[in-house]
Amino acid sequence: MGVNTITIVDYGMGNLKSVSKAIEHVGHRAVITSEPTTILSADRLILPGVGAFRDAIARLKELGLDDTLRDYHAKGRPMLGICLGLQLLFDRSEEEGLYEGLGILAGDVVRFESRASQVPGQTLKVPHMGWNELEIVRPAPILEDLGPKPSVYFVHSYYVRPKDTSVIATVTDYGIKFTSMIWKEHLFASQFHPEKSQQVGLSMLAKFAEV
Repeated sequence: MGVNTITIVDYGMGNLKSVSKAIEHVGHRAVITSEPTTILSADRLILPGVGAFRDAIARLKELGLDDTLRDYHAKGRPMLGICLGLQLLFDRSEEEGLYEGLGILAGDVVRFESRASQVPGQTLKVPHMGWNELEIVRPAPILEDLGPKPSVYFVHSYYVRPKDTSVIATVTDYGIKFTSMIWKEHLFASQFHPEKSQQVGLSMLAKFAEV
């Protein structure tokens, strides 16, 4: 197995250091950039994200990276969205208004509602924060060898609702079963943070570096 280069998109709203360190930990090279030509020439691309959808899509447009990301996806090369990076792939988000996304995938980003837990007297709080299980719906290549219900780390108040349910790779139960990972051909994206999910997440990143 050789050393591959993973390009990480820097638009000022991603946990770039932790993602790059995780890539390096599994034996590959991380390049952080906001340069469109570097992004378009990447062999594999990660779109991370932490924060508000509105600010993120505005920043991508300001840098001219919205079209760059659409063009990269059209090339058919591997791409991984993480957390807000998953949500940005969709048509629109209801976070603090209604904002158009990249439109690479059809669907919306909607907010969790606080709801009663299955444990009497407890309420499921928003944001959904901490460890939770993945129920694998479609065995994406980066999910191989993880067992039936691997645990991963989440921090989010919104989740994606794809129009095409065939793109759903995993769901997670938090009062409702929400989409926690999508997979469509060369495109992967997770609501959880692989870089914060210990060995399970590192395994996913290692497999992404080889797809």
